[in-house]
Amino acid sequence: MAVLQITLSWVASRDHRVMVRLNHWRPPKWLRMWMLAATRVGDGGLWYALGLAVALYGGPQRFRALLAATLAVAAGVALFLELKRLFRRKRPCALEPHCWAELLPPDQFSFPSGHTITAFAVTAALAGFYPEMLPGLIFCAISIAASRVILGMHFLSDVVVGAALGVTLGSLAAALVH
Repeated sequence: MAVLQITLSWVASRDHRVMVRLNHWRPPKWLRMWMLAATRVGDGGLWYALGLAVALYGGPQRFRALLAATLAVAAGVALFLELKRLFRRKRPCALEPHCWAELLPPDQFSFPSGHTITAFAVTAALAGFYPEMLPGLIFCAISIAASRVILGMHFLSDVVVGAALGVTLGSLAAALVH
């Protein structure tokens, strides 16, 4: 128990350091616009558009691919809602104001990042059926995860854990449905 508390304290102190640096950093305009756009498409629009594209052009495996992605996302949503309720970690933007991005968080808790779980769950699930899509999917997932940290919505550990959970759920769903 003491080792776990020491580890969590160490992670929290590193997270806080990164948060303070990012909250006071004013990145170039192109990066600010990219991060804002990544967060917005991560709200769901990208996944609906991608699902429609797979449904229309995904070939004979499209329904299994969509089922895998849907199962991974549903499991991810259930998991992140439960973990947020359990950990109740405050968001960085609740602890210290951000100097250039003023977004309203979707809820009050930070751990883990739901946007990141969803992004990586979809990426892993669809990559199991369409490996040629992997570079584009990874670019989108990493952009969404990075945006959550840079915009002050999440701590770095929130998105690292979210990515690991998303990849795990997406890979399991793809293997289950394949």
